[in-house]
Amino acid sequence: MRALASGKDAINKNSIPMHRFTGPRYQRVASEAPESARGSVLPDGEEEDDKKGNKDDDPVKSTLLGRRGKQRALGAPGAEKRFWFQRSKAFYDPGTIATQPSVFDDLDTLEEYRPPEEWENIHRFDPDERWTWGEEHNLIRKIDRRMMIFAAIMFMALELDRSNISQALTDNFLEDLGMNTNDYNLGNTTFKLAFLCAELPSQLVAKWIGPDIWIPTQMAVWSIVGSAQYYLKGRTSFLVCQALLGMLQGGFIPEIILYLSYFYKHHELSLRLGFFWTASTLADVLGAFLAFGILHMRGVEGQSGWRWLFLIEGLLTFIVGLFAYVLMPSSPTTTSGWFRGQKGWFTEREEKIMINRIIREDPSKSSMHNREPLTPKLLWQSMKDFDLWPIYILGLSFQTPMSTPSNYLTLSLKGLGFDTFKTNLLVIPSKVFHVIAMLGLTYAGEVFGELTFTALIGQIWAFPFLLFINLFDINEINKWLAWIVMTILLSYPNAHPIQVGWNSRNSNTVRSRTVSAALYNMCVQTSGITAANIYQADDAPRYKRGNHILLSILVLNIFLYLGTKLYYVKRNSYRERVWGAMSAEERLQYLATTSDEGNKRLDFRFTH
Repeated sequence: MRALASGKDAINKNSIPMHRFTGPRYQRVASEAPESARGSVLPDGEEEDDKKGNKDDDPVKSTLLGRRGKQRALGAPGAEKRFWFQRSKAFYDPGTIATQPSVFDDLDTLEEYRPPEEWENIHRFDPDERWTWGEEHNLIRKIDRRMMIFAAIMFMALELDRSNISQALTDNFLEDLGMNTNDYNLGNTTFKLAFLCAELPSQLVAKWIGPDIWIPTQMAVWSIVGSAQYYLKGRTSFLVCQALLGMLQGGFIPEIILYLSYFYKHHELSLRLGFFWTASTLADVLGAFLAFGILHMRGVEGQSGWRWLFLIEGLLTFIVGLFAYVLMPSSPTTTSGWFRGQKGWFTEREEKIMINRIIREDPSKSSMHNREPLTPKLLWQSMKDFDLWPIYILGLSFQTPMSTPSNYLTLSLKGLGFDTFKTNLLVIPSKVFHVIAMLGLTYAGEVFGELTFTALIGQIWAFPFLLFINLFDINEINKWLAWIVMTILLSYPNAHPIQVGWNSRNSNTVRSRTVSAALYNMCVQTSGITAANIYQADDAPRYKRGNHILLSILVLNIFLYLGTKLYYVKRNSYRERVWGAMSAEERLQYLATTSDEGNKRLDFRFTH
């Protein structure tokens, strides 16, 4: 994210933009806006121009703008009411100007940050564009309806196809194929390793041909492989299908995240990623109900219930993939089409608001065309960005202590004496509570402007329950008490949405964001591989050795979060000293001549 100018900076040509502020620990530090930039008050002379008949055709714009190229009014920095509970009539006026101060308001920096002509949305860019909070919030709700809901549905389809094996386990899946838990672990590892290896190549293909083409193609092909699991014969065919599914599904998540970043500001994306992963959990709940019904088909056509489960859920994903071809526009300004309508989803006015509000917050989003491939040089620059490595390191282990018990929950419940159908229903409460906790954590991170310590809460939550299963054998206690302990453990508030958004914010260029999203998710998949191999058959059924390992990893995670916090605090402190020691002229010279890009710029501050 590049620096934004404050209201005063936009008027004083000798001033320079400061880094952005979105909260006590976020990037933007903005001066108070001038009086003319607050509310819907126009700068001196504008009313006189309007009285002479020089008004905009648009009635909303005419209350905000003149037509003479003079300084336009700006919204007060930090005045946005981000959350619905902040928008009471006493504190929220939807008619005030929402346009936030940025580098585009300063003639000294406008040309340095102006989007290139090759950018797909350049025809809607206008540094003089102004709009109200009411318009912006109505537009966000419209984007949610048009874009976010279907993105969540696609993620649900992914989750159905990659998690239905856990339901298949309850229907004698291993016994029917002549396999044991070690074979199951190997299958999980094969899937995750293939998924991991495909992440970056798939993301690069999506950046080249466009996610609106690549994502539907991925879904259609992997759904065919998923349905083909109906014909599994044994260990070899199981491992082959797991490898193919991993290769085809890899990259889907970072592709969607990059795609959504074209439509949302950073804090908006973080919150929506919370709902995005909520969709994944809802898919697990839906999958449990579907499994409860479909597994009763055991015996139909002489086949096992798990075979029908793979076939039917694969066909559902195929249908979603076909719809994705016509419901995913390539960019915010290209939503017209035979299925979406010739006029598209958004009016010209809405497109202008959408583009300018995004680019004002983060000018780096115009640094590449959305179908521009990454060169090997740009790829290498992104991969060696050491300032993102602390977040990658967190991705390697933060979910592992909870993922292993989650992978084995259905097997554990069956081992406690619950039957197949009751087992599938008993996993639902942990999924529901997990959604609630995750959303609450994501909101807390944005409300309080604190990412590191908020993300750490998930580790603290899990600690007493992992300690319990280390001290007591849950196979020997009351089975309902064991279920309660496991349910509360797996209801932990997952920091994944926070960390995905955190990674995106700290990337600060489209090039870096494209690669970092894939690299972070590769680290998360590596965590999954680790989690899939901690419980071993020779350690069953208590998994005493495995539980010791999980507790040790959790303690390590706590120190990793603290180390990440310290790293970013020190990095920001260093840059603050260097930037503060520069004169106004030196800063302008730096902005005009620097070869630093993205998060390597001195005027950029890391979120933490």
